[in-house]
Amino acid sequence: MDLMLSNDKASQPTTILLIRHGETAWNAERRLQGHLDIALNAAGERQAALLAAALAPERIDRIISSDLARARQTAEAIARERGMGVGTDPALRERCYGGFEGMLYSEIAARFPVEFAAWQARDVDGVLPPGTNRGESFRQFYDRVTAAILHHAAMHPGQTLALVAHGGVLECAYRAALGLSLETARDFKVLNASVNRFAVEKGELRLMSWGEVGHLQPAVLDDLT
Repeated sequence: MDLMLSNDKASQPTTILLIRHGETAWNAERRLQGHLDIALNAAGERQAALLAAALAPERIDRIISSDLARARQTAEAIARERGMGVGTDPALRERCYGGFEGMLYSEIAARFPVEFAAWQARDVDGVLPPGTNRGESFRQFYDRVTAAILHHAAMHPGQTLALVAHGGVLECAYRAALGLSLETARDFKVLNASVNRFAVEKGELRLMSWGEVGHLQPAVLDDLT
C-alpha cells in the first residue's frame, strides 16, 4: 500500500510558477547583465512587494531562486509574505554572455560586430567573446535551465513550486513547453515580476498561462536580461 501511494504521488503533475525578477537599473537602460550580480532598483523592489501580495492567497509549497541577487531578492519578498524560506540554485541563472556582460546593446554592436550579428541572427551555437565570466551558447543555456526546471519538478511531484529566475530562463521554458525551435525569433514578451504558469507531467513542460502582470503598477519592462 505504501509503495502504491508513493507511486501515485510520483505520477502527479507538478505546478511551476516561473517568475521573472523585478526591475534593475540595468534593465531600465538595456545594459546586459547575464551572470553579473545586479540588485533590484526601487521600482523592482516595489514590483516584488506587489507580486508577493498577489501570490499570498495561493498555494506554494517551495520557493527556489537563482542565486543572483535580483532573483533572490524577488524570491525573498514572496517568502517573507508567507513565512517561508528560499532555496537557491545556480542552474536557474540567466545565460552567461561573456564579454557582452555589463555593456549596452549599442556598445556590444560597436565592439563585437561579428559576434553581435551572430547573436541577433539567433546562431544558437555561436561562441561569445570572453569576459569576466565564460559565455555559453544559447543551446548550452537552454539545456542547463530546462534540465534544472524538470529536475525540481521531478523532486517535488504533486507540489506547487515558485521558481524565481530571469528573462532568458522564462524564454527557454516557453520554447520547451510549446516545442518551438531555438532558432526562431522571440515573438513573445518576457516581463519583469511576471507570473508564468506551467505543469510538468511525465517529464514534459506544459504551458498554462503566460505573462501575468495584472498585479503590477506601473507597467513593467520587457527585455531579455
